[in-house]
Formats: sequence, C-alpha cells, structure tokens
Amino acid sequence: MGGGDPPPPGPDEPAARKSRSEAVLGRAGARINAHLPMIEADADVTLRSPREVADRLLALAIVATKAEGLEQEIVERVVAERGIGLLFSPRERAFIADPEPSEHDRIQFIWRYEAAWVLFWALKWTQAPLGLPLAICDVPLLSEKVRDTPDLAARGLRSKAAILDEADLIYRCHWTTRQAGLDGEEPSGGLEPGVTMERHHALNWLIRYGDDAPWDEVGTDT
Repeated sequence: MGGGDPPPPGPDEPAARKSRSEAVLGRAGARINAHLPMIEADADVTLRSPREVADRLLALAIVATKAEGLEQEIVERVVAERGIGLLFSPRERAFIADPEPSEHDRIQFIWRYEAAWVLFWALKWTQAPLGLPLAICDVPLLSEKVRDTPDLAARGLRSKAAILDEADLIYRCHWTTRQAGLDGEEPSGGLEPGVTMERHHALNWLIRYGDDAPWDEVGTDT
C-alpha cells in the first residue's frame, strides 16, 4: 500500500479494492482466497470521528504500557491526572484496576500496541504506510507521540478510501493467517498472526463494522 491517500472512489471501488489487495498478497507470496467477498462500499461506511479515534488510541496505549510493566501507582496517577478513566472499555477497565494481572492478561494487552498503531496511522502521526502485517510496530515512536502530543485528534483522519483499502487488505491477510493455523502451517508471505489480528480489530472498529459494535465486541470475521 502506498503512503498517500488513494483517489476518490468510483462505482466499482469495492471490486477494485479487492483486486488491489489480492495483488499485494500475491506479490508477497501469501495464500489468497479469491472467494472472500468484497467489504463495504465507501458510501455505506461512516468512520469514527477523529476525537473518538484519538481517545481510543490513548486508552490502548495506556493498557499496553501497563501490560509491558509500568507500575500500578504510575498508571493510576496518569489516568487520574488526565481524567481518562471513562475512555477504557469494560475489559480494559478491569485490567487497569488489577494490581497484579496474570501473565496471560499481560500478554493479551501488550498486543494492543498493534491496534494502537493502526489508529496512530489513521490520525496521520506517521507517514509510513501500514503495509502488510509482517512485524511489530514502532513502539517507542508511538509511546513518545502519545505521551507528548496534547491533542491526538489535531490532524484529523485519513480519507475513508485509504482506511477502507487497509481494512480490505487486513481482512484478506487475516483469512490467510487463520487458515494457516487450521492447517498447522506457518502463514505464507511472512504474515504475523498477532499483528494481523490486532490490526483487523482496530480497522473494523474504525469503519464501524458489525452495527457499530463497542470495542470489546468488534468482530474480525473472515
């Protein structure tokens, strides 16, 4: 995927988007399921607002930082000082409140950096394209910008077409990694399953997939 926003969509944009995604996967040597349907058309999607996305990015960054080992006292102080307790989903709130979360929970929530990176990209805080989900994101850059930026919504969102391009691509990537798991194989094309899952979750939330489901209930169907 390129770094800039794509041109305005035409009437055949969902089909063209599917073809472009399959071409990206093909060049990477990733397995393709040509029978997967097209995703929603541009006209049928209403993106989350920049403020919603910025608030969600902040919440994800904080839970991931706690999962990485930030002390409970500091986590609670940051949440209180910034007045952001209401930004967390129910599952996140339970994790934030737990002074001694399990190793399983820490591992699950540390992956939220990858979901946060999608929102970071969507809010134009990185010029690098998302690209294929091949490796973990730039956590130091993400953490620094989230910590030091007073208004994460200031730059607005990327275009709907750009976000839907990524949503379509990650949907097809996720099929590839899930099928590899079912087959007991390594995902083709070097796709990273954990990165893929988190990106799919974040992009589906962004495009309000599943009747505008709240964060904890967003589906990642393939």
